[in-house]
Amino acid sequence: MTMPGPASSQVGFALGLLRGGTLGALAAWTAFTLPSALLLMLFALGAVHLGGPVGDGLLMGLKAVAVAVVAHAVMGMATTLAPDFRRALIAAAGAAAALLVPGNLGQVAAIGAGIVAGLLFCRGVAGGADHQLRVPVSTTVGLISVGLFAVLLMGLPLLAGMMANPWIATADAFYRSGALVFGGGHVVLPLLQGEPAIAEAVSQDQYLAGYGVAQAVPGPLFTFAAFLGFNLETGADAWLSAAVALIAVFLPGLLLVIAALPFWASVQTSPLARVGVAGANASVVGILAAALITPVVSSAITGPAPPADCSGVPGAAHAG
Repeated sequence: MTMPGPASSQVGFALGLLRGGTLGALAAWTAFTLPSALLLMLFALGAVHLGGPVGDGLLMGLKAVAVAVVAHAVMGMATTLAPDFRRALIAAAGAAAALLVPGNLGQVAAIGAGIVAGLLFCRGVAGGADHQLRVPVSTTVGLISVGLFAVLLMGLPLLAGMMANPWIATADAFYRSGALVFGGGHVVLPLLQGEPAIAEAVSQDQYLAGYGVAQAVPGPLFTFAAFLGFNLETGADAWLSAAVALIAVFLPGLLLVIAALPFWASVQTSPLARVGVAGANASVVGILAAALITPVVSSAITGPAPPADCSGVPGAAHAG
């Protein structure tokens, strides 16, 4: 919980690493992730063929589900991550930043400001841990992992800008989103939605429908990336695009797990690190609240439902 990324998948990956080394970690991640990813890709495949009243009704219902799910997540996260006045103020400032500065810039700025605010104003809200964890990861491997994390985080945007390659752009968009998610899978919603490579190819209606389906399938919410990746391409390339998006969004969090394990004994006992993360998590509550306002509610709740058109139904003229 002190690092960005999908917490449940990171825990599963770490348990696999502790139990079975590298192959155990990969097996744990694959088994935990693949079922929901496949279901979401199948939904994306089927959604292409849905149209007419049935398709419109399904889309409207899934968008409404997304409103309820995100609202519930905001309330639950606020209770856990912003339970006092100081962190509630940090959350409010994070929401304002995300609403006033569009795209990922406002969200990243809100998280950075939340870390600083946590260090300044949240002393004493979280203490350090009393125990240490022994891990089979060397310091060298940890340093290589954090170096690879940083190289990809800085290098992918440069490559995407220089080469104008859609595959690199996809990897960059999903990797950066996965690297900046604090506080749980729901926060990936505004980060992915703010990526131009995704926004240009996936409509708001498709986005919210996929998000609603992601709540209905088992597994980590980050597998929503498979649905989005599938919609970025067509034909056989759609499956490859989904795989690239899925690996890219999970990779930064898994690299950070490997990087942190050798140094976790000192980090977990540091009150300073914990209060910084407390501030970042409070900002995340605000960012998700801003996403609830727009695009979730603004796109899904547009007024009362139009009256049903029964003109094509036999006997409708005589009903009543």
